[in-house]
This record gives sequence, structure tokens and C-alpha cells, in this order.
Amino acid sequence: MTKKLKVGAVIYDPKITIVWDMIRKFIEDKDQGILIEPVFFDEYRSQIDALIKKEIDVAWNSPLANREAELRTKGDVKYGLMRDTDRDLHTVLVAKKDSGIKSVEDLKGQKIAFGAIDSPQARLIPIQYLRENGLEFGKDYEEVRYDIGVGLDGDHTGGELDAIKSVEAGENVAGFAIEGNYQAWTRDGTVDGNQLEVIGKTNSFDHCIFTAHNEVPDEDLQAFNEVLMLMDYNKEEDKEILDLEGLKEWLPGRTTNFEEIRKAVDYMNFFES
Repeated sequence: MTKKLKVGAVIYDPKITIVWDMIRKFIEDKDQGILIEPVFFDEYRSQIDALIKKEIDVAWNSPLANREAELRTKGDVKYGLMRDTDRDLHTVLVAKKDSGIKSVEDLKGQKIAFGAIDSPQARLIPIQYLRENGLEFGKDYEEVRYDIGVGLDGDHTGGELDAIKSVEAGENVAGFAIEGNYQAWTRDGTVDGNQLEVIGKTNSFDHCIFTAHNEVPDEDLQAFNEVLMLMDYNKEEDKEILDLEGLKEWLPGRTTNFEEIRKAVDYMNFFES
């Protein structure tokens, strides 16, 4: 008997509905005994509410949303796949070359630029990084936050880019951006890499992952995983889907590299504030 899973996704970009319709059709055409019904949300908090209430079976989650699901269920969730591009990421700390700022220690008492309040890579993990390097939040520096796309958990470049541009303009002495974005912006001239330099880097972390509620049968989640892993980047029709979703292959999900977001959420009491 064919099973159907309701899969939640947040529309952080207009293309998301298109991508997920393509994924739905791919799964349908493979005829592997599993189907999906995409369910769309405007932001992650409502998606997690739906997962907790079992109105959806699986959620395509940011690391912050995955942590929220873990906390609200006391860890009683199941994990699916993640993208190859979601593993072993870093956020970089950027300053102007002529600013005299060369290390975290130089930032004490200074204005530091961050992305949106709920961005794992451009705010929460960087705050944890500063803490581990001797600077306490709310005490040792002034947070300047660029709250663009709140509710999207940093799944956009808005606040992150504004943070780096503020450093370039001399408005803040340093700022944070995920390494891949910063490298892309310096390559294409979005920001002037001749004026900026990386002075620090966070520990590695993983990003998005599928999170399922505890009543999803293991065999159904496994069937969903297996059909997604049939996507082949060497096939043109599959490549189109994978490129739109930002990966080359689906990999088994892992939770070992979510430690940075877990520590950051605990440090900030994020879901209690």
C-alpha cells in the first residue's frame, strides 16, 4: 500500500513552492510506495507548531527549528536526510583591514554587526563563538542586529549582507556572515574584499535537516529517504531539482554537528525570551 507523508517547508524564497512540486512529482514518478504532500509555511515557528501537533509528518528544518523541535518534544523526534551542502559549515568574523581590529580580544566594548535575531549562522552561533573567546553577550560588546526576514531562521542573505556592508561602511567594527556567502560576495564585488579581512572563524556546524514526529513509522521515513537518494546529479532532469534546492546529493542526516546551535540556544535562553 502506498503511504503519503505531509512534508512541511518554509517559503523563504518564491522558488520553494516550485522546487517542492518538482520533488513531489519526482517521488510520484519513482513509484516506490511513498508519496508526499508539501505543506507550506511563512516562517519556522508555525511549521514547528504543526509538527508538534502532528498536522505534518516531516519538516524541512533549519538548525534552529530542529533544536526547537528537540526541546519541545524532549528529544522525541526522528531525523531524515540532509543536503551535502549543509555539512561542516563555518561563519567568519570580518573586519576592515585598516581598522586595527585583528582578533576577538580587540572587540571588547565595540559595536559588532549580526544578522537577524533568529539566524543560526549570522547571530546565535557567532554569539556563542564570542563567548567561547571571552566576550559575554550583553556585557562586553554592543550588538547591532539587522533584523531582515525574522522567522526564516537566516535562510536568506538579507540581514547577513547588511551586517557585512555596515562593516565595509565603517558603521560597525566587525560583523559575521556564513563563509560561503562572504566568499561569494567578495568574488562578485557585492562587497569589497580589498577593504575587508577575515579575523576569526567559528567551529564547524551543520545546517538544514528533515525532522519527523515520533509517530511517523520508521519504514515510511526510510522510504522517503531512499527515494530522495535516487536523485542523480548526472541526470539532467534530477540536476535541475538539485540545483534549485542547492545540493548535489542527499546524505543521511546526522545530529553530531548541531552542538554549536544547541550551546547557543541554551546560552541565550532563546526559546524562553
